[in-house]
Amino acid sequence: MAGNRAVAYVAPGRVEVQTIDYPKLELQDGPGVNPANVGRKCPHGVILKVVSTNICGSDQHMVRGRTTAPANLVLGHEITGEVIEAGPDVEFIKVGDLVSVPFNIACGRCRNCKERKTGICENVNPDRPGSAYGYVDMGGWVGGQAEYVMVPYADFNLLKFPDKAQAMEKILDLTMLSDIFPTGYHGAYKAGVGTGSVVYIAGAGPVGLASAHASQLLGAAVVIVGDMNPDRLAQARSFGCETVDLRNDASLADMIAELVGEPEVDAAVDCVGFEAKGHGAGAGEAPATVLNDIMTVARAGASLGIPGLYVTGDPGGIDDDAKIGSLKVRLGLGWAKSHSFATGQCPVMSYNRELMMAILHDKCHIAKAVNATVLPLSSAPEGYRDFDRGVAKKFVLDPHGLLASSN
Repeated sequence: MAGNRAVAYVAPGRVEVQTIDYPKLELQDGPGVNPANVGRKCPHGVILKVVSTNICGSDQHMVRGRTTAPANLVLGHEITGEVIEAGPDVEFIKVGDLVSVPFNIACGRCRNCKERKTGICENVNPDRPGSAYGYVDMGGWVGGQAEYVMVPYADFNLLKFPDKAQAMEKILDLTMLSDIFPTGYHGAYKAGVGTGSVVYIAGAGPVGLASAHASQLLGAAVVIVGDMNPDRLAQARSFGCETVDLRNDASLADMIAELVGEPEVDAAVDCVGFEAKGHGAGAGEAPATVLNDIMTVARAGASLGIPGLYVTGDPGGIDDDAKIGSLKVRLGLGWAKSHSFATGQCPVMSYNRELMMAILHDKCHIAKAVNATVLPLSSAPEGYRDFDRGVAKKFVLDPHGLLASSN
């Protein structure tokens, strides 16, 4: 096949749909590909026809120019697809299988993978442990906001849906298994959310909403979501969350006390990351705000889940420290309260099968919670613009028109 339409980052604030090479079972040179990875052969890989691929807030950081992503980097790490070609070393995954692709690229062979720490695989990114499709400084694996994509280490990485027809009926829920549902669940789980918990979720973007829904699945009694975007707060309320509007001048602790009778919670999750803003109307960027907030409102002895993205290189940082990921975090407060912190990429394979089963058996409805909204691949630039404006939607791209026929 000659061509392959894909969404590429061009410059800050701009993406476009380009025609790139049809994928091979070998990593080719291109924007962002680590030289040590060029020519890497993948007989253990497969080629997928992409059924759905989602726009993520992590993509948006690159598109805003807040990372060192190079021009023409093909985006997309949230991928669901059908196997149309399998390499000679693939044993269990078959042509025709419908699969979810964890955004972590993992070899399955290294110490970390064997310990289920697939977010920090040692063998797929020459720069440092951990990799992802279509992401800056992650080894250069081509992104999946495309018609076709190559996935390495297929037998280890891919989650096969047991019934293809059933999966297509629930595809808008299942497409969230590649990243945001496991990531939101990971944040809540690591924060210790359980039966009867009162939990505070910072951020009502898609990951925050996913974490809120995951908290409900885990048995939380009260889920409080904080944001400055009224539409996103309304979306959180639509599935039973309490909300706090951080444009208000009242302290976060006081707003929580009004809801639950005391100014603290059992668990707290940061679903915002390094582009956080301060509190109050017109507040500017203050990247340590959420980290300090969750330490302030989490009770002594609590755990803090931090799936929000923090980077080591931010050209748009507010000062020299922020540009290298050095933030003014009140670590002394967390130490004094004996907090536990869980950070880093979610190891998707620790959760995706169980969450798949919950979806297939109607125990959760993640697509409704995040307001999944389908767009054709050609409308990706408009989707990125709307997402950047803060719409309360999770955009799902439909490269082959398969979602319109299944929903």
